[in-house]
Amino acid sequence: MNKKIIWIIIGLMTASLIGIAAMQAKWVADSLQANEKQFDNHVQASLKRVAEKLEEQEDMEAFKHVDNGFAQDFYQAEVRQRIETGGLMLKIGEGEVEQAHAHLTKQQLIEIMLANNNCNCSNCRSERAKMLTQFVNLTEGMNLASLTERIKLEELASFLLQEFQDNGIKIPFRYGIFDNRKKSFVIADGHYTMEDNRSKPTLEGFNNLNNSEYKVSLFQRDVEVPGLLMVYFPNKDSFLWSSVLKNLIGSILFTGIILFCFAYTISVIFKQKKVSEMKNDFINNMTHEFKTPIATISLASDSIASPMVVNNPDKIRRFIDIIRQENKRMNNQVEKVLQMAQIDRQDFELKLSDVNLHDVITQAVGYIGLQVEKREGSVSTDLQATQPVVQGDMTHISNIVNNLLDNANKYSPENPEISVATRNVNDGVEVIVSDKGIGLSKEAKKLIFEKFYRVHTGNLHDVKGFGLGLSYVKAMMDAHKGRVEVKSELGKGSSFILFFPGSYNANG
Repeated sequence: MNKKIIWIIIGLMTASLIGIAAMQAKWVADSLQANEKQFDNHVQASLKRVAEKLEEQEDMEAFKHVDNGFAQDFYQAEVRQRIETGGLMLKIGEGEVEQAHAHLTKQQLIEIMLANNNCNCSNCRSERAKMLTQFVNLTEGMNLASLTERIKLEELASFLLQEFQDNGIKIPFRYGIFDNRKKSFVIADGHYTMEDNRSKPTLEGFNNLNNSEYKVSLFQRDVEVPGLLMVYFPNKDSFLWSSVLKNLIGSILFTGIILFCFAYTISVIFKQKKVSEMKNDFINNMTHEFKTPIATISLASDSIASPMVVNNPDKIRRFIDIIRQENKRMNNQVEKVLQMAQIDRQDFELKLSDVNLHDVITQAVGYIGLQVEKREGSVSTDLQATQPVVQGDMTHISNIVNNLLDNANKYSPENPEISVATRNVNDGVEVIVSDKGIGLSKEAKKLIFEKFYRVHTGNLHDVKGFGLGLSYVKAMMDAHKGRVEVKSELGKGSSFILFFPGSYNANG
């Protein structure tokens, strides 16, 4: 797939995910705003009903002190005429009536009572006027009383709890009665507040209540409003969030799953693209590696058939040697590919024996030394291990060391400086193969042991191979229960560290 197309797809998917996240965030914000508005409306309606109940309760207390039942009977009849305006249920004796939201002054109440009575004789009117005057005087006397005398704690708490529950508000709340005359709270959370000359319960002690937006005036029929009922909900935010929390968690979860799948898919695409590129490089390198010996063999064969050579045994032997060398070279390349296939299938068996690492290194250094000397380089050894013998497969261990030395030579642009050292460490032996070549980038160090991967060498075009060497080294070290590490800095060379355990069962 074209790299440009991949990035376009990534851009579109990223924009889509950002859009989805933004829409989800807006939905949550709108839901919270709507829930808060509904919550505010329910709280204000509940407080208004509680205030009406307290006023109605005070009126009923006044009626109980009137000797004649006329005023109470009329008040009940008058209230029933106002049912259409809506109101709250209030018990009067054994019956129930609805209190209207609209309030009448005491004088208006007297006039309505007198005007609506069926009996208009002077005695009846005088008696009614007397009783109603007693009622008005009594209620006006109540109006002069303090709020703590006019409000019963149990009734206030009961009214608030009932109204909030009826409106679906079932969370803890704090409440208080603020006295406009005293400029302080006189009731808070079901208790009368204490005050003396030294310390008045002013607003400082009730900041949450004082700053609350939920408040309603009490006893509004008085000449001056005596106080306010205020409510504060400590867990309001949690309550509002709880209504959208499940949907929010679900949205985050499913968006996260989509994001994970998207990221994983992109990762797989890039990985497969890299693998495809490495395989293409491998095929190109393999073609190049085979093309040269085939051309050489073809040329040697044609030369042997030439009349000038056919009668010259020395030239024939020379060309035959060339054919054999090139044929051996091709066989070695094929063997590498087949060997990696066997390793992938775990279709191999180590032939364990005592292997002296110093002997293996000395032989490998002697072989690579000839190639390095041609490039005016050097190979040095520092064999400090006092116990260099390990259990392993001689052939594979030799291949491991030869591969590392070959890479050190290949990836040193000029005048290679290669060193091989050994040392005993806990439970084994370390072999360090170092060079001062081109080094590895951070990305290359992550991929160096993968099949077909070859380090980009810039203008260094004489580096040949299939990219199988280090993957083979890694697979063989794992098979020997050892490990291989690389330390490298770009432009300053690399060090490959092999660890061979001193005693183990490689087939176990």
